[in-house]
Amino acid sequence: MYSEMFCHLRPVRRLCLGKIFPYWFLYSRALSGAEAVNALRPFYFAVHPDFFGQHPREREVNENSLKRLSAYLENLQKPGFKSLKPTQLMFYVRERDQNSSDGQEHFSTSGFRAVRFTLHTRDLLSTVLYILNSCSLSTEHVQSLNNNVHSQPLKEAKGMSDRPIKWDKSYYSFTGFKDPDEDLEQVWRTETTLTSWLDNNGESAVKKLKNSLPLRKELDRLKDELSHQLQLSDIRWQRSWGIAHRCSQLHSLGRLAQQNLETLKNAKGCTVIFTDRSGVSAVGHVMLGTMDVHHHWTKLFERLPSYFDLQRRLMLLEDQISYLLGGIQVVYIEELQPVLTLEEYYSLLDVFYNRLLKSRVPFHPRSLHGLQMILNSDRYAPSLHELGHFNIPILCDPANLQWFILTKAQQAREKMKRKEELKVIENELMQASRKKFSLEKFYKEPSVSSIQMVDCCKRLLEQSLPYLQGMHLCVSHFYSVMQDGDLCIPWNWKNGETIK
Repeated sequence: MYSEMFCHLRPVRRLCLGKIFPYWFLYSRALSGAEAVNALRPFYFAVHPDFFGQHPREREVNENSLKRLSAYLENLQKPGFKSLKPTQLMFYVRERDQNSSDGQEHFSTSGFRAVRFTLHTRDLLSTVLYILNSCSLSTEHVQSLNNNVHSQPLKEAKGMSDRPIKWDKSYYSFTGFKDPDEDLEQVWRTETTLTSWLDNNGESAVKKLKNSLPLRKELDRLKDELSHQLQLSDIRWQRSWGIAHRCSQLHSLGRLAQQNLETLKNAKGCTVIFTDRSGVSAVGHVMLGTMDVHHHWTKLFERLPSYFDLQRRLMLLEDQISYLLGGIQVVYIEELQPVLTLEEYYSLLDVFYNRLLKSRVPFHPRSLHGLQMILNSDRYAPSLHELGHFNIPILCDPANLQWFILTKAQQAREKMKRKEELKVIENELMQASRKKFSLEKFYKEPSVSSIQMVDCCKRLLEQSLPYLQGMHLCVSHFYSVMQDGDLCIPWNWKNGETIK
């Protein structure tokens, strides 16, 4: 889906290493896999998807690029590799805090920039340095990881060949020096597997889960009571806050209900979401900012009737756009689009609708019935998502839009049909996995696709994993034990049989 981002990349030029890398680079030993991961920590901290919760598109780009980077680093560590194909990557990098004065890398939570680069390196050290330099991050800490840095000045280093030396195995046998390829091979051989990770972390997760059970019961009780009292459709959380934090938020809402019950009843039938800012979301959910005081929440509940009126106008606007575009349904997909308020989304729809009215592009009535589209403000060309919906820029040329939709309509229907089929298979496999392993809870992160989940569940069902009995299991993109005992595993986990 991101192929268009890379189509205009410039070819990679051959650069003198002395110009882009520090002088000690040419005198350095090879990094181990563990050292490479440690050296890239500032980079991972700047691009980690968890920091892009309010920006689903940027989060998805970073997740996909991190997977491709991981595969590139893994291939570099395989013994006997000759050359890797150039790998083009794009990341959204959080901006550094310019007001920091303690010498550490600090990142802003409000801004980020797009960085594109092409990897065509032959070893871990040059790869690490190239990534850090491409993202304008410090490389000073990399030197401290190296035990064999010489003090020759840069002018001497420039005179050396930039071709790495490849010693015969007999050299290491005769001299007794450590073969760096053996270090890389050992890192690759000891790659984390699902069974080894569960062996090392299962007991810790069980202990955390057991300790969290009283709070989990309290959370369920509070949620049920408030949902019944305010006649809410649901109560949800946008972020992965811990159980204690969630209970605290519900207690806070409960106290407000005691003080202003009639005002809060304006939310009857709504879904309440605890998030980073207060307002009404594009799909009509009541968003309660966790950093806001009760006064802000009360004002929001008082204004809900006016929001409901705006929502009715918004739905009418969607219907009018649909009519002009041959019956295609305008939808807002929370998992894939930026977090927008009702006002922001209405403004997008209004701009797009007025452009359509001026152009009057002819579509046969209901010719596109059954298809879906979402609006984007940060794209300039329409595209077809792998899930079958159209991504349409609000400033898209109407004539180009007509041609694109009509030529891709059949493909879109096929993708949507496949999506529904995959969803059925995914649900069946999740139920089978939950039953086989006696899981208390089995779920996935929104960024994990149905294709990925199906692959994960099929392989899980082939395993015997006693540690999972009674646990809460989340399929994600990484291994982690959450603070309340939930186990997170990557969808593309490896087992022992894949290790050579």
